[in-house]
Amino acid sequence: MRVRDQRSRNGTVLDGVTIAEAFLRAGSTLRLGKTAIRFELEAELNRLPLAEDTQFGSLCGVSAAMRAVFAMLARAAESDVTVLLEGETGTGKSQAALAVHRKSARSEGPFVIVDCGAILANLLESELFGHEKGSFTGATDRRIGAFEEASGGTLFLDEIGELPLDLQPKLLRALEAREVRRVGSNSYRPVDVRVIAATNRDLRADVNAGRFRADLYFRLAVITIAMPPLRRRPEDIPALVDELLASLRVSNEAAEPLRAPEFLAQLRGAAWTGNVRELRNYLERCLILRTIDPAPEGGAPAADGFVVDATAAYATERERAIADFERRYFRALLVLHDGKVSRAAAAAGIDRAYFYRVLRRHGIEP
Repeated sequence: MRVRDQRSRNGTVLDGVTIAEAFLRAGSTLRLGKTAIRFELEAELNRLPLAEDTQFGSLCGVSAAMRAVFAMLARAAESDVTVLLEGETGTGKSQAALAVHRKSARSEGPFVIVDCGAILANLLESELFGHEKGSFTGATDRRIGAFEEASGGTLFLDEIGELPLDLQPKLLRALEAREVRRVGSNSYRPVDVRVIAATNRDLRADVNAGRFRADLYFRLAVITIAMPPLRRRPEDIPALVDELLASLRVSNEAAEPLRAPEFLAQLRGAAWTGNVRELRNYLERCLILRTIDPAPEGGAPAADGFVVDATAAYATERERAIADFERRYFRALLVLHDGKVSRAAAAAGIDRAYFYRVLRRHGIEP
């Protein structure tokens, strides 16, 4: 068992030592402020269901942590209950949601995604519930919202922790009553939709701090599944490398150095703060530059200088250098801002529409 101090004011003291993070042993005493807690291990075993398959949709993993996740995802797919996916950015929450949809009875229906952190707060209500013509400035036509669009299928609410407080009661009603009211309308419309939500925030802490409604949290967290970070499952890295290289359509000759045992051992010892997304970017960079650099010790992969080809035409090399810079800059910017396009664009002083165009140009997914 591991205990981690979450930036507490009083600190966490384990067996008389102030710690940031440490493992517990039987008989350990934790002091939290004025409270002392004694930790003991029970003799009773807790059996964790593990999936026999090492793949669920586009997710793969041989570790016990991922096979436990696969077992829970499979059970969630058998019903229509609301699912809350928790985990750091890059751990595969969107792939898990899509896999649950495709393995559910609603697989023939639509799969609609709403990124609650990428849409302006004043437009998010219309995005979710739709609006009537003339309901606000710019509403020149009637528009159905994501709930109605996903009818018969699944609605995936990404970054649900970014949902504004004033919208949370409306979402709660939609989840409980299975009906929505378009902006500017006086009547409710029934919807037949299954909701999956995802967040990289600690919603329980947000509830305690008053940033998220408790009743909405409990309505979303009927089944809560925590996606483990890559550093907690290093044994999955060889299989992940194979999957990522296949998705990048890499030839066997080019992929051979990236499958070498010493290279995989280096990857297993690295700190992947961006998780699988960062691993994919790192492998792609190794392929483009045709070099194998040290795996990142933290944060985004380090970017070396651009390697020029003096035998090529100036215009060609200039265009390639700009494209290389854009790829590395925008990826690092997204990692820095937890994949939030609106925040990254604002920090870079770039219009969000242009930001999306650059991402599409280089095939980068937020």
